[in-house]
Amino acid sequence: MTDPLPNALPFWLSLGMVPLALTGMYVGGWTVLLLPLYSWGMFSILDTLTGLNEANPDPATGEERLGLYRLITLIWFPIQFAVLCLMLWYVPRADHLVLVEKIGLFFGMGVISGTIGINYSHELMHQKSRLERWLADLLLASVLYSHFRSEHLRVHHLYVGTPKDPVTARYNEGFQRFFPRVLVSCHRSAWKAEVAMLARKGLPWHHLSNPYWRYAALQGGMMLLALILAGWQGLALFCVQAFVAIWQLELVNYIEHYGLTRRHLGQGKYEHVMPRHSWNAAHRASNWLLINLQRHSDHHYKPDRRFPLLQTYTEDDAPQLPYGYPMMTMAAMVPPLWKRIMNPRVKAWRKRHYPDISDWHAYNKALNQVPGGA
Repeated sequence: MTDPLPNALPFWLSLGMVPLALTGMYVGGWTVLLLPLYSWGMFSILDTLTGLNEANPDPATGEERLGLYRLITLIWFPIQFAVLCLMLWYVPRADHLVLVEKIGLFFGMGVISGTIGINYSHELMHQKSRLERWLADLLLASVLYSHFRSEHLRVHHLYVGTPKDPVTARYNEGFQRFFPRVLVSCHRSAWKAEVAMLARKGLPWHHLSNPYWRYAALQGGMMLLALILAGWQGLALFCVQAFVAIWQLELVNYIEHYGLTRRHLGQGKYEHVMPRHSWNAAHRASNWLLINLQRHSDHHYKPDRRFPLLQTYTEDDAPQLPYGYPMMTMAAMVPPLWKRIMNPRVKAWRKRHYPDISDWHAYNKALNQVPGGA
């Protein structure tokens, strides 16, 4: 038996970040901290107060009933873009703000464009609509991470839980090692995937259908706009928010599959992706903010399923995070704490699903044969 669709309005709580950004700009001081306090602090508290949501709506619900859910993702780019442009124009000229406050504001802007913007781009890039995919590209260009679309669709979803997926965090790998590794390897794997796709069509890497031309134009346009609005200081502050957004994204990537690997069947072949290959979190409030991204097990099982219809799972089918993403990302920044929380859970997951595997060294170090060759 399925449950009714959840109320759409809580998924619009991301709009609460806009007045907080404006307050920080005009008031300064401690108010520049409002954005991270809202997204990390308030939603961690709300998770404690509201508990888990383990209801599963009917996945066959028609598109005509999802309009209000989709709308927040469709309007987000113009809202985020307007806030970013206003901040670029106003903050460098604001005499009441000192340098540390200006950096703090663009740190907060990175929280907006990372926690919300990249997350919404992730939802949009999985859809068939050209409008939605363009909105995804624009959101990613605003944080100088356009290649994420290629890496996510052409590498991550195909090879998650195998040595060919850069963003499957390895067991016992701290975030301080994971982050620089993926900053390099994701660029490389995304480029190789696009070039390989062109080659299968008999086209050279420089063909105009290579999305990297679009990525370069959009990112170059964003940087030029920052320079026009606020000069070199504006460009530097724009890059601060982009870096913070990327850091937020990769923190989430680190959490979502930490230590979870698919069984190697030999000769570079792996079992199919199942819900058990992603960490699931049913925490109600943080799923409002992140439009059900924490129902990640179902997203990998059914990647084109829209966010209101994503299913949650029990411990029997998918491993469970003890807290929502806001708390878990903070824990990930302290590797000893992270390993104390997560390593026993990975070991329990292995005993539950793969009791016959006794030697995990090749899985821990990504030494199994790469799918499809090197």
